[in-house]
Amino acid sequence: MDSRQKGKRGELELAHWLEAHGINARRGQQTSGSTGVADVVGLDGIHIECKRVQGLNVARAMEQSRRDSYADSIRAGHEMLPTVWHRENRRPWMVTISAGDLALISGWSADELVTLTAEDFISIYLRRYGTP
Repeated sequence: MDSRQKGKRGELELAHWLEAHGINARRGQQTSGSTGVADVVGLDGIHIECKRVQGLNVARAMEQSRRDSYADSIRAGHEMLPTVWHRENRRPWMVTISAGDLALISGWSADELVTLTAEDFISIYLRRYGTP
């Protein structure tokens, strides 16, 4: 299976996971070589970079999310917080976000990058914003 097909499967899996948790989500509108398009959309103000791989380089994935969220923010007309949603085989979905951005939506602070379960992230998001 080529990497684009694997990426598409991961994005669909995440969109279905979000829908099962009450979020109206879908894959973004990717085109070859495009930047600034979230892999999955459905959380207002959140740019989702989806990675369904073993042994993810989280720092590199966050850099990609930051670059793409900047372009996404310009297109949306408001700030889009960069996040990386990632999952390894037989593991739960996890979300990595900068500590400063997490503080914006939760009031909780920490140093640098924070990784938490996707369920915890959704819980924090819904407490702050309600269902999108």
